[in-house]
Amino acid sequence: MRSLSTKPDAVSPKAEAKDWVIRPSLSELIALSQPAAGVALGRPTAKALQSGQYLSRFRGRGMEFDEARLYMPGDDVRSLDWRVTARTGRPHTKIFQEERERPIFLSVDYRASMFFATRGMYKSAMASRLAALLAWGAHRHDDRIGGQIFSESGSFELKPEHGQGAVLRYLKALVERSKITSGSSSEGALEEALIHLPRHAKPGSLVFILSDFRGLTPAGASSISRLSRHCDGVLIMVSDPIEVHLPPGRHRYGNGVEERVIDGDQRARALLTRRFEERRDAIKTLARRHGMRFVDARTDEQPLTILQRSGR
Repeated sequence: MRSLSTKPDAVSPKAEAKDWVIRPSLSELIALSQPAAGVALGRPTAKALQSGQYLSRFRGRGMEFDEARLYMPGDDVRSLDWRVTARTGRPHTKIFQEERERPIFLSVDYRASMFFATRGMYKSAMASRLAALLAWGAHRHDDRIGGQIFSESGSFELKPEHGQGAVLRYLKALVERSKITSGSSSEGALEEALIHLPRHAKPGSLVFILSDFRGLTPAGASSISRLSRHCDGVLIMVSDPIEVHLPPGRHRYGNGVEERVIDGDQRARALLTRRFEERRDAIKTLARRHGMRFVDARTDEQPLTILQRSGR
């Protein structure tokens, strides 16, 4: 459901909500490149290093050939380039660039349940801002950036690539895909996206999944488990304050297609709170079991503050 219309400070596209609450513009996401300097992506774990996927800017013995130069005393004879040596008649040594590159893969949930908020901004808008900060932070570390954006309308993937152009392509996709929404919610969209995720995120990648994780199925959780075997992962759970604590009174939710009214009596409020806490605990447990980080992100917080807190 997209909006709550019974509270005076509720976020609704029909009310006086500003565009930034619903979906950020491309210029706003680009402007996040400066504050992204304060984002720490975290150190790679043994999984990333063993995969040979974390780039460094120094030369040494590794997997990727860089150049051949004249042999110097002390060079490892195992690195002799026999072809160049035979062609020139002078011994040459192979120089390698160590493969320490770490692709960053950002999976953002744009399902109908993410287009909702009562405080701050839509959950989808929070996810896109967090993803933009992470993409710019990765760019500052010279990592490759790619990702996945999924909704009931399908899934869109971008292969990780180097440079500012890769960041801009992903940010543009975030803005364009936020306009392709479906009125009906489908839990199957999350499961399908997670099943495809291990196919797109290469071994050694650092994968961020930004979602409210509503309707996470055993098959979806199993996909996260498979992903964790070869990648580092961060599960960022985006939530609205009302999911934690429903105020008393009648509340009407709508998404432009259907509406639902909830009576906020004590029993209903306790039930909704318990369901949310169970969902959050399940995601926390899933992350802990597979050596992933869990990040709690509320719509009434500042995106940069969330990432700075989680990086400590």
